[in-house]
Amino acid sequence: MTHAKQLYRASILHFPKASQQPEIDVSFFQDGALIVEDSKIIAVGEYKTLKASHTNYEQHNYTGKLIIPGLIDSHLHFPQTEMIAKYGDQLLAWLENYTFPTENKFKDNEYCKLIANQFIKQLINNGTTTAFAYATVHKQSVDALFSCASQYNMSMITGKVCMDRNCPDYLQDTPESAQIESQALIEKWHGTKRNLYALTPRFAPTSSDKQLALLGELAKDNPSVFIQTHLSENHGEVEWVKQLFPKSKSYLDVYDQHNMVHERSLFGHCLHLSEHEWERLADAKATSVFCPSSNLFLGSGLFSLEEAYQYNVPIALASDVGAGTSFNMFRNYGDAYKIGQLQGNKLNVLVGFYMMTQGPACNYGLEQEIGNLNPGTYADFVVLNPHFNALSTLRCDALTDIESASDMLFALSFIGDDRAVEATYIAGQELKHARKEQEYALA
Repeated sequence: MTHAKQLYRASILHFPKASQQPEIDVSFFQDGALIVEDSKIIAVGEYKTLKASHTNYEQHNYTGKLIIPGLIDSHLHFPQTEMIAKYGDQLLAWLENYTFPTENKFKDNEYCKLIANQFIKQLINNGTTTAFAYATVHKQSVDALFSCASQYNMSMITGKVCMDRNCPDYLQDTPESAQIESQALIEKWHGTKRNLYALTPRFAPTSSDKQLALLGELAKDNPSVFIQTHLSENHGEVEWVKQLFPKSKSYLDVYDQHNMVHERSLFGHCLHLSEHEWERLADAKATSVFCPSSNLFLGSGLFSLEEAYQYNVPIALASDVGAGTSFNMFRNYGDAYKIGQLQGNKLNVLVGFYMMTQGPACNYGLEQEIGNLNPGTYADFVVLNPHFNALSTLRCDALTDIESASDMLFALSFIGDDRAVEATYIAGQELKHARKEQEYALA
């Protein structure tokens, strides 16, 4: 018999409402239930209560495990999937020696599809159900990623990278082609299924004033579209921007002059900002995306949580694959914790978890769809197994209260990997299961 509703029994942790970081509101059910009908959550709470108040459901028993919302990765590069952990360069040399040659492969349609599939497999197997991903300058790379995500009703935000200078000729577009192709992709994909578009100038040095101006026109004409780019990642990059844009007051001002600083703007890194730039981000309610693994790997610098909190700038955590070294968002929190330790400002695990779930969802105006387990949102959720191997079994206690759940999340951020993800559900569909991985993992 096929039941209309599914009941998932487990310990449950999520953030039901927007909070002011670093103070957050958390909800925990030791013996909890999540009820899903079709693609949406219809109830969350205590198992005994929901079991009695709902009928005609199929029950899935994950007792001893923890259900959390699907994770949100707010900045990563899908073409860099194959070049993760390339040795030995800082940002600008990394782009020249590794990134640009790799992205040239995406002129081939079939190659775009191959890597898109592998990329989404990595996300799902690590519990990431929403991604803000950079494609390449090739419009077929955007088509491939949106098409693959659409097969699983996955929440995907991406866009064609725009670069009309300071990159190899084989990756250059023009101001006009960037605007025309981006507009066509917006019309094709934005709001189709769960796809949303992000205008994506790679970073200021690879776009001329004219290209930024034309993309800014698109942003004005399409206010529901996101903007994603890089900001102040590397000292050499910051100095380069000063030379390229001598009339701008700051790196952020380059974007601000072209209508690119607002609530749906995501700025990756933000490591070397002036007081004025922090104030402007806060005023615009733009998001500063903290990419700890990448910042350490490329030697770019240490993100200042203290300044972000001081100026009340929205923060999201991200992997920044492939300079980031793991698709696993908990591992990236682990690196964020280490960065905080170096600065005498520890990042609490629940605050870090908020920065990859409800926090960014609220920043982007998407909290009615993702980021939490509230009724009415999409049934994007993850089942974590605290005892996936001998070490985690030794380390993690039973889930009895919020403290033990927090401790488990913290431990898995250092000793865990994709094996700790027991199952990943997107829009109510099970797409990864540890015990049936050959069956459920994407091909």
